[in-house]
Amino acid sequence: MSEFYDDLETRSADERTAAQFGAIREQIVHAQINTTAYARSLRDIDASKIKDAASFSALPLTRKSELIELQRQQRPFGGYTANNTALYSHVFASPGPIYEPGFAVADFWRFARALYASGFRTGDLVHNCFSYHFTPAGQMFDSAAQALGCAVIPAGVGQTELQVQTIADLGPNAYAGTPSFLKIILERADELGTDVSSIDKAMVSGEALPPPLRAGFVERGIRVQQCYGTADLGLIAYESSAQEGLIIDEGIYLEIVRPGTGELVDEGEVGEIVVTNLGRKYPLVRFATGDLSAYLPAVSPCGRTNQRIKGWMGRADQTAKVRGMFIHPEQVDRVIKRHTEIAKARLVIGWVEQSDQITLQCESASADASLSDAIADSIRSICKLRGEVEIVAMGSLPNDGKVIDDIRQYE
Repeated sequence: MSEFYDDLETRSADERTAAQFGAIREQIVHAQINTTAYARSLRDIDASKIKDAASFSALPLTRKSELIELQRQQRPFGGYTANNTALYSHVFASPGPIYEPGFAVADFWRFARALYASGFRTGDLVHNCFSYHFTPAGQMFDSAAQALGCAVIPAGVGQTELQVQTIADLGPNAYAGTPSFLKIILERADELGTDVSSIDKAMVSGEALPPPLRAGFVERGIRVQQCYGTADLGLIAYESSAQEGLIIDEGIYLEIVRPGTGELVDEGEVGEIVVTNLGRKYPLVRFATGDLSAYLPAVSPCGRTNQRIKGWMGRADQTAKVRGMFIHPEQVDRVIKRHTEIAKARLVIGWVEQSDQITLQCESASADASLSDAIADSIRSICKLRGEVEIVAMGSLPNDGKVIDDIRQYE
């Protein structure tokens, strides 16, 4: 059985570049004709003149941060789905809110390539702990695993003891989900004296995978690799057995630009990830993710020849990803406005005991415990995450304009 998912992974750089720009020119024409959004924003673009990275970088960006308003104006997807394709089968909702389409197509989000690189094969039983609730993550990995011929346990998140019991009963050999939840499951199994050692490989995403956390899995005999994607674009990059950076997916064209602009950065310079999806149903062109990364030099030792990125290196704006979910400044503002007792607040994101922790620090003249409980309920309702609340003295928070302060350190 081949180590590679398909021949695309081992193309020469020249062959890949020629194929990608041919696909990009076709995608621009397709988007201009078949989507109302790009009929407007790309109306003056002559696709035949897009020959290379420099000419393509002159096209306008489609910003993820702008989708919220665009979708309000034209439900549900802001005019970005193609009108000449089959109707979408799902509408997903991510924090913001931002709505994303799903289509009844095998491996629509292309995560099968990442799972294959992580050793998932036909006949495997996958315990899928990505959420099936509102967001597309559960469906993304479910569809990918089935495309490889794997069976899937749609476990979702939470209910830790039931997760442990199901793994003990059914003996899945593969896990998909966040690394922190895998750690929780394993530790709960230890406490219960339950054998969950059937899992020997895992594909994780949605949050950081620090070296100590990976090492803990390896000590248990679990091969763990990670991938990076978004609800809008699907798979963007994935880790191979070499575990040296993330290899860019073959179904997209990736650029790294200076934050706030569409200008390409020099190789190795940190910038914002911009992705063009080459699929025809949801043809996002120069989609600015808001995520930061940088290219790695050379190619992977595993033999795959596409470019690599260092992985997720933070946000170009104040939006943050916590436990696989994005938190936007607009959501924090909604929490603040719900409680008139809050004079000022900032959401602090920390890394505590190898898990994300969020704390809303609130300047308030009231120290009533019921206020803290009510604010915590609002965080859970609006941000879809549990968080702590800390009431601080009036005037004690820095006057630096930050709404979200990500202080996570993984080393």
